[in-house]
Amino acid sequence: MLIILAFIILFHVAATILLFVSTINNAWWVVSQTGRELIYTDLWYSCNSTCFPIENSHTVDAAYLQAVQATMILATMLCCVSFFVFILQLFRLKQGERFVFTAIIQLLASLCVMIGASIYTAQKSSFHLPSLEKGIYGSSYILAWISFPMTLISGLMYLVLRKRK
Repeated sequence: MLIILAFIILFHVAATILLFVSTINNAWWVVSQTGRELIYTDLWYSCNSTCFPIENSHTVDAAYLQAVQATMILATMLCCVSFFVFILQLFRLKQGERFVFTAIIQLLASLCVMIGASIYTAQKSSFHLPSLEKGIYGSSYILAWISFPMTLISGLMYLVLRKRK
């Protein structure tokens, strides 16, 4: 049982790290311009040698971008909260009970990641300037999609997990 518990904790921590990296790192969209110069765009900034805020990111026109920002931050926070709730429930639950509250929070985190990455996928062209439209999805975008099944599986593991000796 101790090995299963260690695996679940490591899996949860890995999913949390992926969420942090995908939310913070500036590689959701990558554009190659003029040979070797790369422009990296994340949810807040576009960077080449210097970083500048995404144009009109504070307006109603960028509501999709604000929704992606909010859901990714919420997913990261929910994933952290579910880990702390799991640790608390590990010592508070009676033997034979399930980690339902932890599972619900983790599944909500998974839902937020899916919503954020889906909105970004559907509306990516409206986030960027016309000069940045010919790019590819970056590593942070891919990490966000990888963290979705990891948080989903983690939530399902908590739902099935029963406290045993």
